[in-house]
Amino acid sequence: MVKVYGPMMSMNASGKLADAVVFSSWKGRNYVRQLVTPSNPKSAGQTGVRAMFKFLAQNWAGLSSSHQATWDARAAETSISPFNAFMGYNQARWRNFTGPSWDYPAAAELQQCTFAAASATAGVRQITIAKEVTAQNNGWALGIHRDLETAFTPTFANCIAVIFAQAPAVYTYVDTPLVPDQYFYNFSAFTLDGLRELEDDECDDTVV
Repeated sequence: MVKVYGPMMSMNASGKLADAVVFSSWKGRNYVRQLVTPSNPKSAGQTGVRAMFKFLAQNWAGLSSSHQATWDARAAETSISPFNAFMGYNQARWRNFTGPSWDYPAAAELQQCTFAAASATAGVRQITIAKEVTAQNNGWALGIHRDLETAFTPTFANCIAVIFAQAPAVYTYVDTPLVPDQYFYNFSAFTLDGLRELEDDECDDTVV
């Protein structure tokens, strides 16, 4: 950032010039900086982290006040909000390929949901994944993992989505957009107290 005086032959200037530099002001001081276009990288690891981030952010509000209160002490340690404590702790667990938890700390000992076999159905540039929860137990979520090879090993890096999967029901996810190829899917199941288990139930279909 370079401070300027009388920018562009005027008292103030704002906006970009020739897609190269940006004029603006900060605390009453005029400055100019290089124009930088934000990127949106989608590496495997970033996709996996974003999948869990989206799930956690959407589900915090659904936790009861008693569950949310378990994050108060951790939040106070670093002067952050309970929500941020919940997000940071569970994202760190996820990068170690362990499950997120409603409560702090994660006990990771409760019984998981039970599931029926999954299915994959191809459409135009997409595949719809369906998997049924047959018994609720203490389940919370389902991680969907994708690869181009059969019998692959699920990791947080090949997780494309984390979806709510708790009550007995058929849960679906549409994987799109896809280029023509054969895609293989497998699953991780998470309990509400942070236990992650492999739901070894590979399914596949081909986008043409």
